[in-house]
Amino acid sequence: MNRKSFNYNFFLCCLIFIGCLPYGAYAQNDSIVPALSNEIDEQFIEDFIQSTDEEGDFDFNTEFELYRGKPLNVNKASREDLEAMGLLSTIQINDLLRHRERFGDLIAIYELQTISSFDLETIQRIQAFVSTYSGVDDYQIPIHKMLVKGGNELYVRWGKVLEEQKGYLPLEEGQTGSRYLGDQNKLYVRYRHFYQNRLSFGITAEKDAGEEFFKGSNNNGFDYYSAHLYLNNYSKLIKAVALGDYKLSMGQGLVRYSGFGSGKSTYVTSIKRNAKAIDKYSSLNEAAFMRGAAATFGLGENIELTGFVSVRNRDANLVANDTLDNDDVNEFSSLQISGLHRTVNEVEDENAIKQTSYGGILKYKASKGHLALNVLHEQYDKELQRNQQPYNRFYFNGDQITNASLDYNYRYQNLNFFGETAWSDNNRLATLNGLLIGLDRHAEVALLHRYFPKDYQAVDANPFAEKRGGRNEQGMYIGLNLRPAKNWKINTYVDAYRHPWLLFDADAPSKGIDYLVKVTYWQKRRMEAYIQLRSETKQVNNSDFEGKIDPLENFQQFRMRLHLANKVSKTLELRSRVYWGFSQRGDDERQKGFAAYQDVIFKPLGFPISITSRFAIFDTDGYATRFYAYENNLLYTFSVPAYYNKGTRYYVNLRYKGIRNMTIEMRYSRTYWANQDSFGSGLEEINGQNKSELSAQIKMKF
Repeated sequence: MNRKSFNYNFFLCCLIFIGCLPYGAYAQNDSIVPALSNEIDEQFIEDFIQSTDEEGDFDFNTEFELYRGKPLNVNKASREDLEAMGLLSTIQINDLLRHRERFGDLIAIYELQTISSFDLETIQRIQAFVSTYSGVDDYQIPIHKMLVKGGNELYVRWGKVLEEQKGYLPLEEGQTGSRYLGDQNKLYVRYRHFYQNRLSFGITAEKDAGEEFFKGSNNNGFDYYSAHLYLNNYSKLIKAVALGDYKLSMGQGLVRYSGFGSGKSTYVTSIKRNAKAIDKYSSLNEAAFMRGAAATFGLGENIELTGFVSVRNRDANLVANDTLDNDDVNEFSSLQISGLHRTVNEVEDENAIKQTSYGGILKYKASKGHLALNVLHEQYDKELQRNQQPYNRFYFNGDQITNASLDYNYRYQNLNFFGETAWSDNNRLATLNGLLIGLDRHAEVALLHRYFPKDYQAVDANPFAEKRGGRNEQGMYIGLNLRPAKNWKINTYVDAYRHPWLLFDADAPSKGIDYLVKVTYWQKRRMEAYIQLRSETKQVNNSDFEGKIDPLENFQQFRMRLHLANKVSKTLELRSRVYWGFSQRGDDERQKGFAAYQDVIFKPLGFPISITSRFAIFDTDGYATRFYAYENNLLYTFSVPAYYNKGTRYYVNLRYKGIRNMTIEMRYSRTYWANQDSFGSGLEEINGQNKSELSAQIKMKF
């Protein structure tokens, strides 16, 4: 690899020097925490992106601020409450519940150290959001008081790519093709009223770059609007009510799962789906929600019944015919999930079909677990007829589909059994079953087996799997958490799987195996360092073969990561990371790559401005050897770009909190590719070697 453009040795020396700076006298007062600081962990997001192979931005609308106002009482919280908080693993929740059963209430939060799966790092991460204080029971507080006593928050966000992109340039004389209908500005507005985690209502609006605004296809302003009203734990009878847009999740995802599902990650034992059956929806994904009404009722001490109905329009590719009237078209070839409506063709696909969904969940709950029956029926006003290919021969086609499943969770001492078996109306069964074991305070094990036939059909299935869709896959996963000595942790997993039928990129039955090993050393309130190795080998088509059916060959991706976070003082934290890896297809030459970055997080005491910045350098042989890196962004917004080619990237975030109940932020980022004269492709192409982005956000609480 040609590295003449960059002095990597000098850069590595800088990383090592900065990472080894003395801790300073202030290091005893603040703890090293992940980059999101008590929010969703960057490792989880990076692993999710690595698995889906899609870089992007995420809007997570985190709920943790609600727990700051009224911390969750760990002595009274139910399993569902602890799972909804999202900060504890299933094994930790199981151990906490078993501890309460045996010894009663905890006196103080740090008593959690007596529970085998709780270490000091976990306790420090959750201590701002939990308590042992019972307080006054407001279980039956009237709705009008929730409205009066609740809080309000308003977000206004703007962003833009600063360079000219091909999609915004006019067509030259004689040139054909499409162009974006709108401008480069990206806009976002969200308002929400909330009372703790009990009541939430609000509206979200967004315009993507390239979409029209108050004209053309969007005469009403924004391209996307979403509104919700959600009531949680109102009474023993009314457990939850959702109106407007809401999330729906069932079991382990074989029928439907709208939550941010656990997958293969460094949280090797967090493989069990735990989302609420229904929950509020205020995110920006324009495809992952239901629109209508849903409610969960408590029928006695042990029975819960959830019913739901949703009627909404969906983006879809209509099957072309001789008429220009979409009302005369009665078939579509696929659903569109991007939510982008920038060109004439994308606007034609917008709200092209109507989807009606309804069903229910009947759950029996006991102290040791639950058993639930899930039913979902979905119907379209046009018929889905895919473009037939050998790999999608067994996919769902038609205008309606019904799924049902049984899911279970059972806890016996230190064992937690869970799973789901699902049926599709073509009389096929799919099943997933797992076991979580807390061996002792030094070790935890996760086992999961999945069997998804090639012809099992479900529209929005999202179980734990190598491929999304819950079909054509068999596999066995083993994960292990070890704490062999004080301040040391080892996380590792192995996942072996096979696909009995063809895939989009495999013209024959195929198989694969993944493994990960992460070794972490940390010192309380001082530093965290880890080395991580991850490898994936799977069978794909031989791209050099000239024939209708390609033979398979192995495709291997290997990634190594070395990370160091150092709390230098109360106000300054430094994070350094180095990547190295390779990709190899069959007997082709191995493609190698390298990347490194330095983060500086500066939050001065008594001063309203804080700064987060990064400088990264990378050199890879191409996109196949890419490195995904989580980046701090505007509040509750995270980006995970892929570092590849040869170049540099940097960003600077500024956050100002000098006005009461208001946070003002700005972000500037820039990527430079030294080995190419253009950036991006298609309508996103930039005639130049740089891509710069500027964004700003105002958050107000009142």
